[in-house]
Amino acid sequence: MHRPPTAEAEVAAELAALRPALGPRYAAELPGARAAVLTRLWRALAHEPLPWITGRTPGRDGLALRLADGRLLEGPPPDPFATDAHVTAVRLAGTVYDDPARLTAALGVPRGTGFAAELGHSVASMALSRAAQEPSSGEPDPSGWPRHDWEWEQRVVDGHPYHPNCRSRPGFSVAEQFAYGPEHRPVVRLGMVPVPEAECLVSGAWPDELRDGGRLLVPVHPWQADHVLKRACDRGPAARPLMSLRTLALPDGPHVKTALSARLTSSVRDLSVASVTGAATLSAFGEALAARTDGLLHVTRTLGAATAGSPDLAALLREAPDAYAGPGERVVPVAALPLTGLPRSAAWSAAFARLALTVGLRLLETGVALEAHGQNLLVVLGPSGAPLRLVYRDLADIRVSPARLARHGVPLPELPDRILTDDPTALRRKLFGSLVGGALAGTAGSRPALAEALATAVRHLPRTPDLTALREEPLPVKALTLMRLSTGGGGDRWAEVPNPLAG
Repeated sequence: MHRPPTAEAEVAAELAALRPALGPRYAAELPGARAAVLTRLWRALAHEPLPWITGRTPGRDGLALRLADGRLLEGPPPDPFATDAHVTAVRLAGTVYDDPARLTAALGVPRGTGFAAELGHSVASMALSRAAQEPSSGEPDPSGWPRHDWEWEQRVVDGHPYHPNCRSRPGFSVAEQFAYGPEHRPVVRLGMVPVPEAECLVSGAWPDELRDGGRLLVPVHPWQADHVLKRACDRGPAARPLMSLRTLALPDGPHVKTALSARLTSSVRDLSVASVTGAATLSAFGEALAARTDGLLHVTRTLGAATAGSPDLAALLREAPDAYAGPGERVVPVAALPLTGLPRSAAWSAAFARLALTVGLRLLETGVALEAHGQNLLVVLGPSGAPLRLVYRDLADIRVSPARLARHGVPLPELPDRILTDDPTALRRKLFGSLVGGALAGTAGSRPALAEALATAVRHLPRTPDLTALREEPLPVKALTLMRLSTGGGGDRWAEVPNPLAG
């Protein structure tokens, strides 16, 4: 029976036609990419509440998972915070698998066929991303660091440190990955769609340079123009893509968040009409919160947002994080911190953890849980590389407690109902899952390193019920694979991993 070509083979064929000299390097990177994605998948299988895993016990390799159909899946001891590709193979019913896509297909779980295809794309895209990189000296000397935050973002090659779909880009050809993927360092020419102002909803101040008489010029990502809007656009400015792919840095500083209706990692993301109309209010709320942190946190302002009444044609202009760097300072996304060489120092990691937890827990006590993962959270580094302050961007997925705000005398603006909750579990999940289980864990790279940094940091923090929960309860993390395989609608789903502060 004829088998369709794998994502790896499809990419190889496109690469042979487009950049044949890169083919051998791509092939050489495939085994490492499989291990990197398999490591992320094994983390999910070991810890997430997947309904078709009925038991977890010690096994001959470290861990054994009992499936609902009676088969046994065996692999190494899981470290939920490891970022190295330490899982090179697992055994399912005695058969060895080193390919996460083939393993998922063999599991035969509900909705697994589509997920397996995405994992294949993740492997192939990661191998392509790695193959296209120039050799790096790994120089930790701050004098040789990039000057712009977008340059740091383009150094993040492997994507999300814990999501198996870390590099999945279905719907993007190899040529489009080279043209739009930030790790390939392209310059992207945005499109502009003129829309009569009367047909637009605007939040904040839409800049004069994006107006043409009585029309607003709405920036459009070229992939969106080709595949979704299916129309030609006027030529706009050249921009640099950031980690989120759909957000780009404009030459004069601001970042523009475009509509890009493609599935990246877990879901298809858009710019909803509600998120555009509420952007200015949420931005002002973020500024007021930052003012309560004694200068330890800055929140990038939303300069303007516009939509032509559709999530497929909308854009948001946001202040660049670089605006908060002083002389000799650098603003680095947390996801890029491992590339600086600094987090290898236990003292540096503890100082960063203390800074991040001080800000996060203070805001949580006030009534706001940040989604402070490695993409939303940035750190201002001093000339010596010391962590000085934090910068946060994209308030769309925070959680806000009206009751906590009222206790602290903070007025509650008109915010979307979906982000309001007084449930302490929901608030703590949002902050702890993103900041501790995401940003700090990804920076530390292992459970021992994370435990050491946290243990040093929490000694200096005010004792609150939230800190007690962080110290004593299992650590919540997003169940990313469960979310991808579920059919019960959107929204976060959660797993619990062993608390690195325990024991």
